[in-house]
Amino acid sequence: MAKTITTRYDVAEHLRTPEEMAAYLETCIEKAQGNASFIAKALGDIARAKGMSQVARDAGLSRESLYKALSGERSPNFDTILKVINALGIKLHAKAIRLNNPGA
Repeated sequence: MAKTITTRYDVAEHLRTPEEMAAYLETCIEKAQGNASFIAKALGDIARAKGMSQVARDAGLSRESLYKALSGERSPNFDTILKVINALGIKLHAKAIRLNNPGA
């Protein structure tokens, strides 16, 4: 029987268009349940898809610090997130949601 060879799946290889990147980030934000590191990792995936060096230049950050900030191992500050989102050409939107306790 032949051996099955597997490779590690990398979502960055499948994010080709700005629309795919925005949809991926939106889905990750919905699934994150407040986990900022998870969202940072999603931004890292998108940045790798676009080219980390170019995103770092456009965000005014070093490539090394961008890799660390978007590794998913830490929660970068919001200023860094905003710079990266702008460099990626993504726009954040606010949407009202109904809270469980409307009187609070």
